[in-house]
Amino acid sequence: MATRVSRSVQFLPQIGILLEETGRLIRVASEWKPADRQRRALTIIVTGAVLILPLGLNNYFIDVLTLAGIYVVLALGLNIVVGMAGLLDLGYISFYAIGAYSYALLSTRLGISFWWALPLGGMAAAASGVVLGVITLRLRGDYFAIVTLGFVQIVHLVLNNWDRVTNGPNGILNIGRPALGAFVFSQPIHFYYLILAIVLLTILAVDRLNRSRIGRAWIAIREDEIAAQATGVDTTRLKILAFALGAVWAGVAGVFFAAKYAFVSPESFTFFESVIVLSMVVLGGMGSVPGVILGALIVVILPEVLREFASYRMLVFGAALVLMMIFRPQGLIGNPRRRVELRCQDEGRLLRPHTDGKRM
Repeated sequence: MATRVSRSVQFLPQIGILLEETGRLIRVASEWKPADRQRRALTIIVTGAVLILPLGLNNYFIDVLTLAGIYVVLALGLNIVVGMAGLLDLGYISFYAIGAYSYALLSTRLGISFWWALPLGGMAAAASGVVLGVITLRLRGDYFAIVTLGFVQIVHLVLNNWDRVTNGPNGILNIGRPALGAFVFSQPIHFYYLILAIVLLTILAVDRLNRSRIGRAWIAIREDEIAAQATGVDTTRLKILAFALGAVWAGVAGVFFAAKYAFVSPESFTFFESVIVLSMVVLGGMGSVPGVILGALIVVILPEVLREFASYRMLVFGAALVLMMIFRPQGLIGNPRRRVELRCQDEGRLLRPHTDGKRM
């Protein structure tokens, strides 16, 4: 054990240099505004890289990348609710559970295929999001977060105790795998390319929302709901819409999860999972699509890199989040609008001691 630790310690200077260079590249990337042609070229290069990435990897690492893809979809969905609309949803993982159990029941009880269950699971999660949105309409801040926390606990209790439907803590086995004719998705690389397609679709949808009038209205609600109402924004409808659209992607990710592992149980959908997904959004940058993707990849892949220090993984992860909140609150790749907001807040703090109590 001592030899392993000493071997790891000798690489700490190199790791420090690597992290410093990574931070510099991230800062450059966050400030770079490519033209449309450059953006398309970059998109093609990245897409090509992720397409050929699994060809040189073993099944274990392909499974890790597939899991990372699931969390990318979850984090992008939560980014709609938290990053764009500014609603602190601590119960987001409950929509993930609803999607997973929807497919588990549709497959084992009715024999419905994965391709039909994919939109149905998303719709079931969206309906639950509408219900939660209606319940929390008049709540803000801490009270809102507490209600969403209660929602995830209710869903977890139902899954654990409704034995006749969910099979309780034993979960549901023998869930059907996706199939196209005679071809059945059974190998890790099959699921990698399937989740990659879902991730790309999610990125396109969330990015379009972020740039749309609805996205700008959500940001107005996030910054000042009363002012948004005064300018004619229908805050009630848009908050419910944020819940519904965010929940859709959690439901889709849940359907894929159930199909990939052919098994679901309540222990896969705890409050801790909600915290993990929220951490991805905060770490990457709330409201930033590339930032959220990077945050999800780091949170999933970093524990694999630190596997030799299994006892300290959560300590390192928690310390990293604290440092991010202190030194880079906008996240690794912050939304440009969010960076301007934080800069204005800092300038306001600097000016306040000189202006308080003085009249112009």
